Amino acid sequence: MDNNKIDRSRIRIIKKNSEEENDDVLFWLSKTPLERISALEEIRAEYNTWKYGTIRGLQRVYKIVKREGC
Repeated sequence: MDNNKIDRSRIRIIKKNSEEENDDVLFWLSKTPLERISALEEIRAEYNTWKYGTIRGLQRVYKIVKREGC
């Protein structure tokens, strides 16, 4: 089976009640903006590793050159 395909036989749809949704919102509101961004970055990194394999970083090297006469 291709790793990028979803096995739909294993998916269950459940409904959350409003109390559970409020708990999630309150949890994230209790975190600082830095903690939220860190959590988001961790989720993004995990997803990219799952989707694309190991993290390789930039493929190009950039050099900043000072322009003369500016």
